Amino acid sequence: MKHKRSDFPQDFLFGVATSAYQIEGHAQGGAGKTHWDSFAATPGNVVNAENGDLACDHLNRFEQDLDLIQDAGFDCYRFSTSWARVLPEGRGAVNQAGLDFYDRLTDGLLERGIRPCATLYHWELPSPLADLGGWRNRDIAGWFADFTEIIMGRIGDRMFSVAPINEPWCVSWLSHFDGHHAPGLRDIRATARAMHHVLLAHGRSIEAMRGLGMSNLGAVFNLEWAEPADDSAQSENAAALYDGIYNRFFLGGVFKKSYPENVLDGLAPHLPADWEDDFETIGAPVDWCGLNYYTRKLISHTDAPWPSLKEVQGPLPKTQMGWEIDPDALSRFLIRTAREYTGELPIFVTENGMASSERQQDNDRIDYLDLHLSALQEALNQGVPINGYFVWSLLDNYEWALGYEKRFGLVDVDFKTLKRTPKASYHAIKSALASI
Repeated sequence: MKHKRSDFPQDFLFGVATSAYQIEGHAQGGAGKTHWDSFAATPGNVVNAENGDLACDHLNRFEQDLDLIQDAGFDCYRFSTSWARVLPEGRGAVNQAGLDFYDRLTDGLLERGIRPCATLYHWELPSPLADLGGWRNRDIAGWFADFTEIIMGRIGDRMFSVAPINEPWCVSWLSHFDGHHAPGLRDIRATARAMHHVLLAHGRSIEAMRGLGMSNLGAVFNLEWAEPADDSAQSENAAALYDGIYNRFFLGGVFKKSYPENVLDGLAPHLPADWEDDFETIGAPVDWCGLNYYTRKLISHTDAPWPSLKEVQGPLPKTQMGWEIDPDALSRFLIRTAREYTGELPIFVTENGMASSERQQDNDRIDYLDLHLSALQEALNQGVPINGYFVWSLLDNYEWALGYEKRFGLVDVDFKTLKRTPKASYHAIKSALASI
């Protein structure tokens, strides 16, 4: 890699990220069923009808995986906890084996000198709660606060940082409007309620953790830079609406206690009653902001019903996912987020990486990471208070509706034998982090 640790501020943190359902092996250890299990069991939803039953078997191999994090020289590990592993019914009886696992994971990190950075929810909603409406049901904010108290009551005293929910756009819009993720709905009323309730649950969780005396709590957003596909005013408005739905709705709710007007033009009739009264909870103060960034999108207008927009294939080089590689948009997002939303609040790039078909000599991933680290340095030079950068992901894993084909890992996983083999990108980062 062109970059090395000493190119960044002395206290800058480098980390790597994963999520529970994608690596743990959910059909083990007493975990309850989730809406991802039923989504994956429905024909046509997931490539090759693959599921997370075994995944990377991290539940039984976590010591080996933590050794990989330590050997690479990462400062932090961003992992997620599974609601259904801790509370198989989503409420009520606790699965002690689940709590014990996260206890051992936390201690294993600390023993290796790695900072534990937890995300409480990365998409695996317990099925009994999905049966009650899931994210469409306002009660989910209370259920999630209860889960927060249980899991953080066990491991919260040893966390370096915690964020309640990963990527609220995916939890709500991608899953309830586009139908691409569990629960697989295409319903605007369900979408509006899920978008609001996921932020309400975030706020309730922050309040619960403050009640436990915890600090260094944040919010994590996935962002996609939207640009008009042509010079027309219609496409410019469509790109602005895409930006509003994808980025500004969630950032605005947490940091401005308001939603964008162009998004409300379509969603307001479908939001729950008295939704404006929830902003004091949604906007509960946080200590940092996390941004997950992968790509940009070109957007054009269509004559279809609201939101009346579509994505257009762009000319930039693309990853295995078909996502355009645009590192400059990361700089723009970091600068814009600080100027318009977070001010002096620390920002972390909590996910950045690419899917590549290269199993071992993944030079494309090395180039991708180098380009985005350069973009991050540009934002640092502009005065953005960026405190850390997390690579997605440690391991090739279960890529949700795309099954096991798309590989984001620094470490190759043979899904027949579950053998881990560090890729060229792993060794490149290891060398870069060791360089001073």
